[in-house]
Amino acid sequence: MSGATHTRAVVAMSLGGLLFGFDTAVISGVTDALRTHYALSEAGLGLAVSAALWGTLVGALFSGAPGDRWGSLAVLRVIGFLYVVSAIGCAIATTLTGFVAFRVLGGLAIGASSVLVPVYIAEISSAKRRGLLVGLFQFNIVAGILIAYLSNYLVAQAVAPDIAWRWKLGVAAVPAALFLILLTGLPQSPRWLSARGRSDDADRAAARLGLDAIPAGEGGGTGRLDWRLHATPILLAIAIGLFNQLSGINAILYYLNDIFAAAGFTGVSGDVQAIAIGVANLIATVIGMGVIDRVGRKPLLIGGGIVTAIALGGVALVYMGAASPALLLPLLILFIAAFAMSQGAVIWVYLSEIFPTDVRARGQAIGSATHWVANAVLSFAFPLVAQWDRALPFWGFAAAMLLQALLVWRFFPETRGRDLEAISADLTKRTIA
Repeated sequence: MSGATHTRAVVAMSLGGLLFGFDTAVISGVTDALRTHYALSEAGLGLAVSAALWGTLVGALFSGAPGDRWGSLAVLRVIGFLYVVSAIGCAIATTLTGFVAFRVLGGLAIGASSVLVPVYIAEISSAKRRGLLVGLFQFNIVAGILIAYLSNYLVAQAVAPDIAWRWKLGVAAVPAALFLILLTGLPQSPRWLSARGRSDDADRAAARLGLDAIPAGEGGGTGRLDWRLHATPILLAIAIGLFNQLSGINAILYYLNDIFAAAGFTGVSGDVQAIAIGVANLIATVIGMGVIDRVGRKPLLIGGGIVTAIALGGVALVYMGAASPALLLPLLILFIAAFAMSQGAVIWVYLSEIFPTDVRARGQAIGSATHWVANAVLSFAFPLVAQWDRALPFWGFAAAMLLQALLVWRFFPETRGRDLEAISADLTKRTIA
């Protein structure tokens, strides 16, 4: 029973990652229909498409406090309900205002998921397998993106064009409902219970999940982030969230077709390009999950930063005319693979490890919110800078990755194989120097 409960918990939380990825990507298949159905200008389309991103920012910023107060699991049940309502609401919306409101609701769920799912998985995982199990969240984000592309294609083949966009959005209600069902009956995190002095409840939850005895809750916690105590993990969270986006990953993916077109690359269709990039992302994510608990977080971030910098520098050379456009697809596949094995595999794991239990969700929220704010800013700025000099953004991203590799080598502690309590105790005593 205990093994089954733990497996169901991990599967349920991983499904939260799939919803995250699906809801993020599904909008790409309905933009033309939205433009036609709601008679949208480019500004109106931008509002409809970006609505979820603004909800994501809010969800990431404000989910940490309720997660710490009521437990990640309790808040995730509300998040699952929001996913269902958002999917159905977007599918049946009759006005642009209604559609945007439901997309914002879905964004709230995405942002909160990026905070609370890794926290719960980390707290119910052993030190030896924590990287792999939390990494399932990132794997399912990537899988969710691919499933969204496939779902959009299949719906377009099976449903009349005038209503296909509604089905594309509404189908997300099915995995969202399954997410809610799987959450039913799961216990709260034993570490969260222990940190609140509920030792008997923590022991029962640990037994149900098949876990060894949970260390006593970290004493003296106030449930609030304190710069004097938590400066080091706060700075680490901001750094890893920021550099994740300074790689250029989302800006590049959002404008992938434009990047190929601007370089004069016409070798394969946009669909084939997206599939190649997506498959590379998925395969590299699996590899990253498989090695993160063996080689550690720091080697992945350092090595991945160097390889992504090389790939991005190569893309810049293509735009400068110093390299053939035929190299663009292989270089971008190398970039995506290196990112997935390093930044992609590590970010949610590392964020979930570095804060004490009583403020873990709040701390995760800082890193996640930094990630989403940087995403929004860079996605806005990328086409503006590229319009002036197409190579410049890629040189900037490459430089950021080299800087990250240096900072990780110098300042980031390794967390592989260590108990969460030992990690947080160490980080609350040290300063970054």
